[in-house]
Amino acid sequence: MASKFSAEERAAMKERAAELKAQANKADGTAAVLAKIAEMKGPDKEMAERIHAIVTKTAPDLVPRTFYGMPAYAKDDKVLCFFKAAAKFNQRYATFGFTDKANLDDGNFWPTDYALKKLTSADEKKITALVKQAVS
Repeated sequence: MASKFSAEERAAMKERAAELKAQANKADGTAAVLAKIAEMKGPDKEMAERIHAIVTKTAPDLVPRTFYGMPAYAKDDKVLCFFKAAAKFNQRYATFGFTDKANLDDGNFWPTDYALKKLTSADEKKITALVKQAVS
């Protein structure tokens, strides 16, 4: 039995199915990230909430997901940046880090992780600038 849909129509349907799946994954990823943030306490939770807001506003195309149980944000299915709570590994400070997929290269030597004890408005501006650069 021959298909009633042309090759172009079938291709368009496949593309739409992929779009819907990607949208669903983003929603699932957001729920997973928000659940991880909800489990945190004190300054870790406050910073994670603020970083989530900064990243999703600054780079709305990044897809929230978890990365080793931490809130993270991906581009093209590759984690670009993440928040590691101080409590995660019993450290004295949280970190906001970038993977090698981030466009932060500056010569032969540049930071990829930033220690956080609290977030000031100046810190939020720096995070915003780093996220913009990372996705560029």
